Amino acid sequence: MKGLRRPLRPRRRRWLRYGGLAVAVLAVGAAGGGWVLYMKLNGNITPDEAAARELARYEKERPTSLVKDAQNVLVIGSDSRSGDGNSRYGRDSGTERSDTTILLHLSKGRHTATAISLPRDLMVDVPSCLRADGSRSEPTFAMFNYAFEMGGSACTIRTVEKLTDIRVDHHVVIDFHGFKEMVDAVDGVRVCLKEPIDDKAAKLKLPAGRVTLDGEQALGYVRARKTLGNGSDTDRMERQQRFLGALVNKVQSNDVLLNPVKLYPVLDAATSSLTTDPDLASLRGLYELVRGLRDIPAERVQFLTVPRESYVYDANRDQLVEPEAEKLFERLRTDAPLTVAKGARRDSDAKSRNSTTKGDGNSAGKRSDQPGKSVSPAPTFSGNTAAEDQCA
Repeated sequence: MKGLRRPLRPRRRRWLRYGGLAVAVLAVGAAGGGWVLYMKLNGNITPDEAAARELARYEKERPTSLVKDAQNVLVIGSDSRSGDGNSRYGRDSGTERSDTTILLHLSKGRHTATAISLPRDLMVDVPSCLRADGSRSEPTFAMFNYAFEMGGSACTIRTVEKLTDIRVDHHVVIDFHGFKEMVDAVDGVRVCLKEPIDDKAAKLKLPAGRVTLDGEQALGYVRARKTLGNGSDTDRMERQQRFLGALVNKVQSNDVLLNPVKLYPVLDAATSSLTTDPDLASLRGLYELVRGLRDIPAERVQFLTVPRESYVYDANRDQLVEPEAEKLFERLRTDAPLTVAKGARRDSDAKSRNSTTKGDGNSAGKRSDQPGKSVSPAPTFSGNTAAEDQCA
């Protein structure tokens, strides 16, 4: 806890400042009536016990973590129509798919946070998974979001691990209603629109320029596909990444986390919307995961999409671009540095491309921001950071 007593450095941007948030909650919980609020927030989070049992069943086949203290968190946006407020987005068919899936890599020492979007239309090998009715599916080659529909979060995690050979340490599932509540709890999120939006399907009509989106508008903005941009899922994922960057900046620049009146609604919305692995299913568990993130500058909160291209047998589906995708996965497995830039080539320039094969084989795991240590140039992937101005 020693780091919490360091003076704030206003010129250094921090990511969400969850450390201060969690400490404030714990402090409130220690005081009489505040304990009731603490227990309510703590009880809001749903532990994903079924997924934990299923993953334990297949523990021997799961990848091994290569770098101690580095963490990989799978964030799954569920398109379930069941539950509070979700029926308005369509008929509840009794199943749900992963509308958005992001693999969040937190480096050892929490120097960087890298969020990798995985296309829902990516063609992948889905293993045999436990269905909700207790039966087991057959292994199949299908779209990525089929895994969540077939076997929920456990099936999605096993599919991601099979695809990337990266150990998923934790997972978080959030639904439509939870997403909206989070945005409303921070009084909306400002984005920059290069063109006006009039999307009847998303019920979204917005002017060009800087616009603050409420929860309902934000959901339409990140989910719309056919009528915004070029209509591709890749364009939609980039829009989602830009929105998350704007959300990071909103929380950083807002006094929500330091204002008890505003703090509780944010915490209530956040915890009520989450289903997590049992280790994260408490305020203390979440705090243990994110306490180091408060010191990550916004320019080191990176967003990118896994290198992909149209599937050779169906232009409406995706496949990985190799060897670029494997290079990315290797960097994440070994906690090696990488950078993102708008319009960058999928892998890197020639100099960076050679960096993964040069050297003694150990330099890949060293951080580029540790002075005095020799490292290879970090490869550059197309993406953006939370520090970028969308209107620039």
